[in-house]
Amino acid sequence: MLSRIYSCAVVGLDGVIIEVEVDYTNGLPGMTIVGLPDTAVQESRERVQTAVKNAGLHFPRHRIVVNLAPASVRKEGPAYDLPIALGVIVLAGFLPHDSIEGTLVIGELSLDGIVRHTRGVLPMAAAARANGFKRMFVPEVDAPEAALIPDLEIIPVKSLADLYDHLAGRQTIEPYLPSADSTEPLFTPTDFSEVKGQEHVKRALEVAAAGGHNVLMVGSPGAGKTLLARALPGILPEMSIEESLDVTRIYSVADQLPAGTPLVRHRPFRAPHHTISHAGLVGGGNIPKPGEISLAHRGVLFLDEFPEFGTRVLEVMRQPMEDKVVTISRAKGSLTFSANFQLIAAMNPCPCGYYGDSLKPCTCAPMVVTKYQKRISGPLLDRIDIHIEVPRVDYEKLSSNRVSETSESIRARVQAARGIQNQRFSNSANGKSADIVCNADMRIGEIRQFCQLQDEGQSLMRAAMTQLNLSARAYHRILKLARTIADLAGSENIQSAHLAEALQYRPKIMFGTM
Repeated sequence: MLSRIYSCAVVGLDGVIIEVEVDYTNGLPGMTIVGLPDTAVQESRERVQTAVKNAGLHFPRHRIVVNLAPASVRKEGPAYDLPIALGVIVLAGFLPHDSIEGTLVIGELSLDGIVRHTRGVLPMAAAARANGFKRMFVPEVDAPEAALIPDLEIIPVKSLADLYDHLAGRQTIEPYLPSADSTEPLFTPTDFSEVKGQEHVKRALEVAAAGGHNVLMVGSPGAGKTLLARALPGILPEMSIEESLDVTRIYSVADQLPAGTPLVRHRPFRAPHHTISHAGLVGGGNIPKPGEISLAHRGVLFLDEFPEFGTRVLEVMRQPMEDKVVTISRAKGSLTFSANFQLIAAMNPCPCGYYGDSLKPCTCAPMVVTKYQKRISGPLLDRIDIHIEVPRVDYEKLSSNRVSETSESIRARVQAARGIQNQRFSNSANGKSADIVCNADMRIGEIRQFCQLQDEGQSLMRAAMTQLNLSARAYHRILKLARTIADLAGSENIQSAHLAEALQYRPKIMFGTM
């Protein structure tokens, strides 16, 4: 009699229920798997047969056909080992068919029957609950991750033999009960008190953190650009539970969740090397996977040595920076990954690094400097809200024992500004949109509603539009930046001083004149 087990596949960032059908057919003993499986799924034939034997059970000497439905969804990875083995055991009569009703099963098998880690458990568990399943068998190591989804009984399975004994009523496996999970961050930031000098850069980063704005830092080698960027995560506000689940789902699919950390509670900080490919940055591959911009979702993407990244690599970020998602299209279909990241870029002003330095002369020809700076296109620069120069730090500040303001105190101001923004968007006429969490996320409608300028501000903005040759995009980004500065000051209206500070964060007419 046909046995039917339910499992799950991951397509993009979402789980898709897979029906694993196992039945006998005429022919020589063996196993055939159909339903668009990849190589890893095909290899499960040998793993399942050996694992069933080593679990102390007899593997049927029949021609077995396994169908993974729907056949239109490509099946990849070894997560189907456990459901296939369970289907064979039920088909052989060792377990009744009703023992697995309303249950989702996932897990990779080793040859001795041990159930191994499977990637993408969180979206699988979410799909199980959404489709009405009440119980889920998962690898023991993945139980804390699956338990993040409420109203779903999670049974941690250590081995195939243990699962057989549980279903046969010999030895019960207790459901996993969530405990206090680890809060170890994916990245440990530098404290702002450890950064000597650079007060104006710290102020710019505080504004960026308060509103979620993109930043470009330009300065000589050793001025502290990387140190400042690595301090930024320490002043970002804590993630909500919805944001944490959103980020955890991406890391689960990418199989980058640290051991013992089922839930990502701290904002990600990603710093890829400039040799990265465009597929590595935005995602891709034959079977598309999340890239660095998706792994930086709700966190920081730090691109050091900005002009050294390939032109094509940088240009593919333009659309995700506006839309907060990246869509990867292939002949087999399109997948969309979240990419609401905060870009922090750092660069030297020229190849030798000392153009405009107060002490060391630049050895680059003017044409070389211009060519180097033009590696960053105008449309990409236009999407960066804050352009800040990072000068050399003098000896007196470096040797001073004076302790700068800590990240904790700066974070309190950032958190207060974010609280004002949350309240504002919640009380808006259109209601709070799920994708608007800070000022940088505002669209034209929200800008028109919340970024009104007074007469003095209108005059200042009109003059800036003419003198700085601002685009429409730059105009709206300046208004959003001024709104953030006003929120940090606790002001209900955007004052001319707030707008003036926002304007001074724009690049000069010639990039090389900074």
